[in-house]
Amino acid sequence: MTGNAPLLDTALTLAARGIPPLPLRAGKVPFGNCRTCAKNACGGRPNMKTPGPCTCPHPCHAWAAATTDPHVLNSPQWATAWRQAAAVAYHPGGAGLTVVDLDNAAAIAWARETLPATRTVLTTRGEHWIYEGTMPSANAVRPGIDIKSLMAYARWLGWGSGAMASLPGAVRALALAGPPVARRAPKAVSAPLGGQNGVCRHRTPVFLDRGIAMAEQRITGAREAVHATVYRTFLAVLSTHGRCGCLTDTHVARLFTAAQAKGETPRHCTDAWTNALTTLGL
Repeated sequence: MTGNAPLLDTALTLAARGIPPLPLRAGKVPFGNCRTCAKNACGGRPNMKTPGPCTCPHPCHAWAAATTDPHVLNSPQWATAWRQAAAVAYHPGGAGLTVVDLDNAAAIAWARETLPATRTVLTTRGEHWIYEGTMPSANAVRPGIDIKSLMAYARWLGWGSGAMASLPGAVRALALAGPPVARRAPKAVSAPLGGQNGVCRHRTPVFLDRGIAMAEQRITGAREAVHATVYRTFLAVLSTHGRCGCLTDTHVARLFTAAQAKGETPRHCTDAWTNALTTLGL
């Protein structure tokens, strides 16, 4: 065995469990690329749109270096990195997982009120909530909250406690909604929305709640062409409520939940929502 034996032992244990690890330097950062891959001269994985392992024999390209191959982890090319390593990280998406990184007490309180309980790992500043399922990673989806899944790495801090739950629509909705925006007082908008003469009525809770409830009913009542119904419903909701910052991740999660109850997969929901945003230029 070569390198930092305790960290390498941890990495090999993770690899045997199907969790692809990689070494981290001090400061919780990955090792730099080798000379061949420096400045991405090799056209490495970060330039590609699909997640996958790095083909370099060295621990290059951050998350893309993560591997479950014990021969790679024990290889001479990785020995120097293990000798200098300060911690072990892993690629959640490569293990079929998503980590909701909660960095402070307020973020943890929000998660406890909003998200289903799942396996929890204590961190130096907060908690990692780990779900089964993958999604695109996203930073700062809410104050103190990052999502680490595909094409990202998370520090390994132990197995945690609690039963692992399936990735909920509310977490996917966080990434789709983007960072929260400050709420503003109602005002006229530059273009009419939904034929309301340009006046934003969306901040009236009753108006918004009624619209979301009607959208849920439309999806639930679909007897055929469910894919098309979900897309048209998402499009209608966004055309009415998408430009004023009125929609919250809770509203989006309600729509995703209704669609998944009709047999739509989380991926179908994500694609339909993204397509609707693109169609409307949002």
